[in-house]
Amino acid sequence: MKDFSKNIFWAITALLVISLLFSFFSQTGKAPQLVSLNDLVLKIDAGEVSKIVVNQNDLSVVLKNGDKLIATKETETGLSDTLRNLGVDSTALSHVSLEVQEASGFKFWIGILVPTVLPILIIGFIFWLMFRQAKSGANQAFTFGRANIKVFAPFKDRVTFQDVAGLKEAKQELLEVVDFLKNPKKYLEIGARIPRGILLLGLPGTGKTLIARATAGESNVPFFHMSASEFVEMFVGVGASRVRDLFSVAKKSAPCIVFIDEIDAVGRERGAGVGGGHDEREQTLNQILVEMDGFDRDTNVIVLAATNRPDILDPALLRPGRFDRRVILDMPDINDREAILKIHCKGKSLGKDIDLRKVAIRTPGFSGADLANLTNEAAISAARQSKHSISQEDILNSIEKVILGPERRNRAISQKERELVAYHEAGHALVAASLKDTDPVQKVSIISRGMAGGYTLKLPLEETRLKTKSQFLSDLAVLFGGYIAESIVFGDVSTGASSDLKQATDLAKNLVTRYGMSEKLGPRTFGKTEEMVFLGREITTEKDYSEEYAKEIDSEVGAFISRALKATKKIITSEREVLNAIAKALLQKESLEHDEFYSIVNGFKIKPVKV
Repeated sequence: MKDFSKNIFWAITALLVISLLFSFFSQTGKAPQLVSLNDLVLKIDAGEVSKIVVNQNDLSVVLKNGDKLIATKETETGLSDTLRNLGVDSTALSHVSLEVQEASGFKFWIGILVPTVLPILIIGFIFWLMFRQAKSGANQAFTFGRANIKVFAPFKDRVTFQDVAGLKEAKQELLEVVDFLKNPKKYLEIGARIPRGILLLGLPGTGKTLIARATAGESNVPFFHMSASEFVEMFVGVGASRVRDLFSVAKKSAPCIVFIDEIDAVGRERGAGVGGGHDEREQTLNQILVEMDGFDRDTNVIVLAATNRPDILDPALLRPGRFDRRVILDMPDINDREAILKIHCKGKSLGKDIDLRKVAIRTPGFSGADLANLTNEAAISAARQSKHSISQEDILNSIEKVILGPERRNRAISQKERELVAYHEAGHALVAASLKDTDPVQKVSIISRGMAGGYTLKLPLEETRLKTKSQFLSDLAVLFGGYIAESIVFGDVSTGASSDLKQATDLAKNLVTRYGMSEKLGPRTFGKTEEMVFLGREITTEKDYSEEYAKEIDSEVGAFISRALKATKKIITSEREVLNAIAKALLQKESLEHDEFYSIVNGFKIKPVKV
């Protein structure tokens, strides 16, 4: 359809060009009248002729009244002789202006060629376009099995390990690859074999692609990048053909690095999905396995692959000789986040009040991609306000925007609803400040963001990988802070606590069924999760316990919730003055930062309690 529309366009354009040319070379206005030489002599004798223009055998006659006539003289005789032979009055002829024009060669040939050659040229041009499209289609058919490889030259847009903050252990593992690509003889002479395939494992945004490019940059070798999804097509055999083409190009450019992103798109476990054992995806995987086995011992081609789902990969990919080394990319800790922020802040105009350490403290769980997005959002916010530099406030606001969504200050709410939100968030913050095993409150706000009417931001002072039962119970009590505050202050509850209640229920259930923290049921888990590999997500849970245990689980979940509710109610009731003070401050300022909040709380000398 696209080609047909294109041909119609060119055909209409050609017709317009022809029309313009014909209108240019054709005469406009009233067509001159053709007269015989005898009539011309009569008009000359009558004194009606003003001018005669001779162009070869053609005569253009202009009458005194402005009319134009045309006539044709004898071929080999001059105009004067012709007129005298016809008996023209010499006196009348002397009053006529005679003008002889040389024939224009250009106009003569154009007048001949345009009507004959131009249509042929236009038709030929249209046929040429059609044949060219057909040829390109044929070429695409022949190159359909070629791999769409993105090649990064060693010195163009070079990325090194200095451009990658954190990931010290991953860099150390990959330095062996760099050394092998630089000095392969050192390893081959001693009989060592460098792993042919290295699998980069990490959550999205942890920098798998970046560290792969950095490895190539440190090695000063070509870097071939291709996504695994580009191998798979609806036509059988295309994926395998592209795999062969990729490794063929790589071997010719050795030493080099081949990077296959999101390899789980073709590397899922065989025999567990749809399509049997001969579908296109599995053929592509088989070809990858064959190509990696086909490397010679001294072939300096390293295959890097990235995935965030190593659990669904085919075991044949992970055996020694293929992807036999795994490099784990963890989420950055506080020091790594600070270093990442420094890298992403390069080239940005920063204010003097910027403290990236405080930003790193407020961003636990952020990946490198999240931090890059954070700095970009801060720059956009500063530019939108016509600032010349990014301030600390811009970055802190961007953190909340990334986590919760943009501010919705124009959201119309009643005064009663505003008070309800203030006491709800004050309840969360008060319980968090009153418990021993909770993270400190960084900010409390009643400004609506995203779907939340308000929010209480709690962040840890230091990085933690493990969490204890007492910390879970404290988190459970904090989740009920808003619900209990609404119930005590207003004598009623609202739908604002629905999300808190869902989180609290899920947490209490996990304490019993996943973490084995129930004293009554003991240290065991309940329920077995089954995965359908071809869907790549958990969709079923097998019930591996009896109905008696199901009742006990429900009872223990209820016991954890009752315990947290009791502790929360005790705090809210005993510290009602503090709750009122926090809510009043929120109604006045709308947001309380860490120092402002604790200046209010510390004035009442709250005694920390434990759930």
